[in-house]
Amino acid sequence: MSDQMPNAQPQFLTVGEGEAARDIAIIVRPAQAGSDAPALVWLSGYRSDMSGTKAVELDGLAAELGLACIRLDYSGHGLSGGSFRDGTISRWLEESLAVIRHIAPDRVILVGSSMGGWIALRLAQELARQGGPKLAGPKLEGMVLIAPAPDFTSELIEPNLKARERKSLAERGYFEERSQYSPEPNIYTRALIEDGRQNRVLDGIIETGCPVHILQGMKDADVPYAHAMKLVEHLPADDVVLTFIRDGDHRLSRPGDIALLISAVKGIIHPAADVTVPA
Repeated sequence: MSDQMPNAQPQFLTVGEGEAARDIAIIVRPAQAGSDAPALVWLSGYRSDMSGTKAVELDGLAAELGLACIRLDYSGHGLSGGSFRDGTISRWLEESLAVIRHIAPDRVILVGSSMGGWIALRLAQELARQGGPKLAGPKLEGMVLIAPAPDFTSELIEPNLKARERKSLAERGYFEERSQYSPEPNIYTRALIEDGRQNRVLDGIIETGCPVHILQGMKDADVPYAHAMKLVEHLPADDVVLTFIRDGDHRLSRPGDIALLISAVKGIIHPAADVTVPA
C-alpha cells in the first residue's frame, strides 16, 4: 500500500500521575484535507505493538483512503514506558482512552486484535458514559475485531490453570508460559487476572451502538472459535458480522487474512453516515 510512513516519529503522551505516570508512544497519521471519514484506531494484542503486520497494513489503508489513523503502544509494550508486569486491562484501557481523547477525532472505527478486542469493547462502554464535556469522547462508528479475546483471563486462563501455575501465582504473584511467537515466555500476573474480573464484558448484554465485524480463525490455538460465537451472543442489539477463516490461526497475518481485514474495515467505513473520502 502507498505511503506507509516507515519513518514516522512517535509522539508521547504521559498518562497517570506520580509513580503511576508512564509515557505512551503514539503514531498518528493525519487525515487528508477534506476528509470527514472516521479515524481508524489500532488496538494491539497482549505483548504486541503498533509495528506489527496488521497495524502497519491498517495504516497503509488509511494512507490509501486519506483517513486518519491512530496507533499506540500500551505501557510495557513497544516504544512506551512503564513495566509490562504492571500492566492490567484497566491500565491499558486508561491509556487507550487518554490517547483517543488527546488526539480528539470526531468519529472513530476501533480495530482491535486479540486482547485489543477486549480493550475495544471496554472503550465502547467508557465512551458511551459521556462523562461531561471534558471527558466526552468521539462517536464510535464501528469495530473490527480480529480473533477477539474479551475476558480471556477469566474465560481462557483461570479455568485451565495447572497446580504449579496456581502455586506460582500465590507465591510469586505471576506465572510464566512458553510463547509460540517469542523466545521470551508470556507472563501472567495475579494483578492482571484479578483486574480482569473487574473488566468482564461477557457477563451481560454489550451495547456498542455500532456495527461490529469479527474475524476469527477456526484453527486458533489461543482463542477458540467458540469464544467468538459466545461474544456474538452478548451483542444482540448490534449489527454483527462474524467471518470464520477455516484454516486461520490466531495471528491472521497472512496476505489472505490481511485482505479480509482490509475488506472488513472498508465495509464499515463506507456506510458510516455520509462520509467524504478524497479521491
